[in-house]
Amino acid sequence: EYSELNERYSFLKEQSEDLWNSKNKLIQTIDEINETSQTLFSDTFEQVRKNFAFSYEKISGGGDSDLILVDSDDPLESGIDIIARPPGTRLKNVTLLSGGQRTMTAVALLFAIYMVKPSPFCVLDEIDAALDDANIGRFCDILSGFTDKSQFLIVTHNKRTISNADTVFGVTMPEKGVSNLVSMRFNNDDKR
Repeated sequence: EYSELNERYSFLKEQSEDLWNSKNKLIQTIDEINETSQTLFSDTFEQVRKNFAFSYEKISGGGDSDLILVDSDDPLESGIDIIARPPGTRLKNVTLLSGGQRTMTAVALLFAIYMVKPSPFCVLDEIDAALDDANIGRFCDILSGFTDKSQFLIVTHNKRTISNADTVFGVTMPEKGVSNLVSMRFNNDDKR
């Protein structure tokens, strides 16, 4: 009986030690992953922050911008404040900007992220609806700088945005309930 109990005790003790060792290795792996994630996030955040300042200045015609971590103690759980100052105004949170200014800030942030990691394809739906003519010109200029890395599909009604396109697709409805697809490819030799 002693022999059986001793054997069972040895077995359970070995299983318990295996579990504790596994737990310690798992905690060590989680710590390594968190440390690597924080380093990667911090590096990428700083790149996006610099790119955002550059792209916002370019797209707004001379404004200042910044990205700030709300809780810098734990960057992986932190929120991000977007600060923008269009030319001629004081620095303020993005929620205090007009619709066009918010759009330009969002576009600048999108392109700042694109500078770090370009996507092969992007869909922008009515992104230029709140923009005036001057801002649409700057939007089209900065967008053309990314067309060598990505393809953009832009849903828009704006004539100035359409005039910068390589290809235009449209839908017409000559009769009620009947849609026709219309497409047009432009010769861009004069643009290059």
